[in-house]
Amino acid sequence: MADKSKVLIIGDTGYIGKFVVEASAKSGYPTFALVRETTISDPVKGKIVENFKNLVATIINGDLYDHESLLKAIKQVDLVISTVVKIIDAIKEAGNIKVNYFLFFKTGLNSRPLVKDGGILFICMQHGTEGIMEYGDLDYKIPYTFVLCNCFAGYFLATLVQPGATAPPRDKVIITRDGNVKAVFNEEHDIGTYTIKAVDDPRTLNKSLYIRPPKNTLSFNELVAIWEKLIGKTLEKIYVPVEQLLKDIQTSPMPINFMLALNHSTFVKGDQTNFEIEPSFGVEASELYPDVKYTTVEEYLGHFV
Repeated sequence: MADKSKVLIIGDTGYIGKFVVEASAKSGYPTFALVRETTISDPVKGKIVENFKNLVATIINGDLYDHESLLKAIKQVDLVISTVVKIIDAIKEAGNIKVNYFLFFKTGLNSRPLVKDGGILFICMQHGTEGIMEYGDLDYKIPYTFVLCNCFAGYFLATLVQPGATAPPRDKVIITRDGNVKAVFNEEHDIGTYTIKAVDDPRTLNKSLYIRPPKNTLSFNELVAIWEKLIGKTLEKIYVPVEQLLKDIQTSPMPINFMLALNHSTFVKGDQTNFEIEPSFGVEASELYPDVKYTTVEEYLGHFV
């Protein structure tokens, strides 16, 4: 462990952060988690923090919105992994040469969704450098790695992309547009594993790490076909035209409108797959780390059969 960077994870008790803490600790990195005192006493998140301790992660009491405590935490480590962007000013101020670079998640999609005027506006950020300029003028003085996670399996596969559902459908399925646009679906532990693989890897420095495994890059129709094969049944398919989807986004309540907007970005615009990953701005995780046995879509869906 003496040769490994000290890693601070911010946003660690959030949806994806806990998987990153687990992957970091299990990979032997000295792992630090920034945790608010109120989080420790929370009946749900408190259990997550206890699990961090069991993983031998060091808990640092602090708050993302308390600049001094954030600055103090950053100065103790070599590298920061964050699921939020508010840390940029603190990293600049720390001026600590031990902070080699930070990894920042574009969670879920390659677009940032914003609720605006009752609808959803998407700002496409397919390349890491665009994201940096969006979230702060780093002037490339802070080396970075963006991690592009694409679709979380727990949100998309667990419901077969059906807004409001709690399990994959067994009778009929609503499909966006013609169902032919490809998207990428990743299991959350795999996202954590790939993220930690990027730590101290010079090949990811100042680039975006796209988690886009070939077996998990599928169209809506292909996704449904896998599910039909697993359950041995053909589903009734209802194709929703783009015009209807846009109308539904405007008229549906939160969080349904948010999920529908994600579907528009993913399965209409193809924001996850409508570009090639150029070596000048990015690398693909499964190519870079072929030793990682990632969970395929079929394997994940198999748990629901």
